[in-house]
Amino acid sequence: MAEYQTKEQVISEYHRQMFKKTMLFVACVIGVVLFVGFFSLSVYPGIELWQAYEVIWGHITGQEFEPRSLYWWADRYIWNSAIPHALAAIIAGASLAVCGTLMQSVMNNPLADPYSTGISSGAAFGAVAAIIMGVTFATVGGETGIVVNAFIGALVPAAIIILVSNRIHATPATLILLGTAISYFFNSMITYMMVTTDADTLKSAYMWQIGSLDGMTWSSIPLMLIITVIGTVFVLRASSQLNIMTLGENSATSLGIDVQRFRMLCLGLMALMTAAIVSFTGILGFVGLVAPHIVRLVVGSDNKFVIPISMAVGAFFLLVADYLASVIVTIPVGVILSLIGSPVFFILIVVQSKRAGAIY
Repeated sequence: MAEYQTKEQVISEYHRQMFKKTMLFVACVIGVVLFVGFFSLSVYPGIELWQAYEVIWGHITGQEFEPRSLYWWADRYIWNSAIPHALAAIIAGASLAVCGTLMQSVMNNPLADPYSTGISSGAAFGAVAAIIMGVTFATVGGETGIVVNAFIGALVPAAIIILVSNRIHATPATLILLGTAISYFFNSMITYMMVTTDADTLKSAYMWQIGSLDGMTWSSIPLMLIITVIGTVFVLRASSQLNIMTLGENSATSLGIDVQRFRMLCLGLMALMTAAIVSFTGILGFVGLVAPHIVRLVVGSDNKFVIPISMAVGAFFLLVADYLASVIVTIPVGVILSLIGSPVFFILIVVQSKRAGAIY
């Protein structure tokens, strides 16, 4: 009888945990939908939410609105600005959360994030070089040149770390230290370029580094979406290996994983996904660091659940920050992310320490 009760308790606990994980995911998805619907699509003055959806449906069905009427202007704004803006926030938040989960798992370090290998500094260097010096890898300048430069610049630190790691068989701690050294190098180059330019150009370079979703268009979406989807599919399929990686190198090796090869593959994928985001948005901090922490605190450390729920949390987090940035205080979203992310991360650290018995 005792054995039967034990099994029953185990099954009951399993269903309880599954319900909690499912509810958290559904709540975040609903939150994303509500923010897109009530805040992103109904911000055009003079129209209600149902009218915004009427405008969207009319655009899809090919309805022609009277030129320069309220609906005509609303259609142009919602379709060309509000929708791609909201989609960019969702994709960027989800992608950075996946990258943060991946980085923390392969490095077995809860403080790791998508920028730990110097990707953000490399991207900033490429963008600042295009803005200040006009040096681009693209055949055209302007926004396209900045995006291309930032994308290539973001991949350079990852490529350096992968090449060096293959030669010295670096540990996770060594990889993070290498990323720190690379970040300092690129930051010094960025500082040099910024102190040698005029005030207007300096402002443009500085604003790019802060991180913003302003100016997102439909042309910004395809690359972000395609790389995010492909990368997320790989990460979800590798969730079991990521769980094993969190046990340590020795345990992972004994269970049949080529740790060095798997880690380098994950770093390369993470660099590509992060580069696809920051090249368009600039540096959006704390999303990849905070979202996985929140999810692990609630549902545990199984990456099969952490990855999809982190995507929903990351998208919701960035949407909320973007709304606060654009409507309440009208500053770049990167500033709001830091203002919210810093205290949230601090609280998470304290809560986890209390659970571990480190704080009494």
